Amino acid sequence: MIDTHCHLEMSPFDGETDAVIERAHSAGVQKMITICSSPESIEKAAALTERYPSVYAALGIHPHDARLFTPEIYRQIRDLSSNIKIVGIGETGLDYHYKHSPADIQKEIFIRHIELSKELNLPVIIHSREASDDVVSIIRNENLSNGVLHCFSGDEKMAEAVIAAGLYISISGTVTFKNAGALRAVVSTIPDDYLLVETDAPYLTPHPHRGKRNEPAYVTLTARTVAEIRGVSYEDIDRITTLNANRLFGLEPARSATGQITYKIRNSLYLNITNRCTNACTFCVRYQTDFVKGHNLRLSREPSDAEIIESIGNPSVFEGVVFCGYGEPLMRLDSVINVSRYIKAHGGKVRINTNGLAALIHKRDILPELAGLVDVISISLNAQDASTYQRLSHPPFDDAYEAVKKFIADAKAFIPEVTATVVDAPGVDIEKCREIALSLGAKFRLRHLDVVG
Repeated sequence: MIDTHCHLEMSPFDGETDAVIERAHSAGVQKMITICSSPESIEKAAALTERYPSVYAALGIHPHDARLFTPEIYRQIRDLSSNIKIVGIGETGLDYHYKHSPADIQKEIFIRHIELSKELNLPVIIHSREASDDVVSIIRNENLSNGVLHCFSGDEKMAEAVIAAGLYISISGTVTFKNAGALRAVVSTIPDDYLLVETDAPYLTPHPHRGKRNEPAYVTLTARTVAEIRGVSYEDIDRITTLNANRLFGLEPARSATGQITYKIRNSLYLNITNRCTNACTFCVRYQTDFVKGHNLRLSREPSDAEIIESIGNPSVFEGVVFCGYGEPLMRLDSVINVSRYIKAHGGKVRINTNGLAALIHKRDILPELAGLVDVISISLNAQDASTYQRLSHPPFDDAYEAVKKFIADAKAFIPEVTATVVDAPGVDIEKCREIALSLGAKFRLRHLDVVG
């Protein structure tokens, strides 16, 4: 876990920094980024990075103090940022709640921070309070694509705008507050690849410690609430946000290009046995990133059956073992059969996520070969008619859509639970797809665009 935004240089931590950092480490917080906000805190924040190996810093002037920004401060930030542990510029942005500095000066200094961030190739940490329209306008006008909206308090429209620009969204302890319904709704929609967590310590202490001084150890409480909202485990959020923080702030070298064979999401184990697929679906995540829920799925080679089995270990400890990676698992039918036999023999439950084209791939009905081995199969229907299916999925077979429907209808004779799925992509008639799935004797599940895992 990484606390991507705290203020360890502030006076509430004076004389207690050692203990605060030790408590963070004990809670599982690996790194902290202290964000300076005033002219007098710049040197102090930079000094903390020298004293503590797990502390990094961002340098800048909060919009409250924008009126104090000078050419000398600009040069000071630029010079100190040659230190490898200075990983961002800010916090900067706009705050129209108090307006301790005039709005026009805030805008000018916000742009100056953006210019400096581009010069130094460092991300910008952006503060926005009651200034959403102007913040988004400046982001667009300055073509800013490297940064984070910290302590996000905007609506879904703002979230969509900043994500479209390529910026991250960081969630603070406010998400744990009882009146945080609107923020929780936004948190449920942020794509994995753009999500961060923070404390903003010493402010915004999360439940159940409200009223006390906030500190980096409490970022774990925010992460647990985010996990609950998004229907995943704490470990999933830990992995996702740590990967994102390392990527944005350059805190670790790039990970190995070798993808994972097995990966855990919630209480299920997923098997990534191939990156090959007959289809080239326009909404497929593998064209956007190498990662799903923080797991690298870009294989350098296909694993052997023995390697897959070794990676599984004891399958009975999982809610289910799912053949679902960055490709179509039934392209490796023999491996699916062999590995499924191992899973079933050792008390596990097998699920396959497939595009439903196995009969065309292997030029035979393969469903009887899965009988007794597969408990659940999820088949991508994807569309309400053949033309929409061709446009979205780009299969190499002319009769692909009819083959998928036949596969769904036939599967229920061999597999106990059959589900047809669609993604809410443009042009998909969800209700018509639901009718088709039910008419074929299958359950129906809607998958949301850009939401994977």
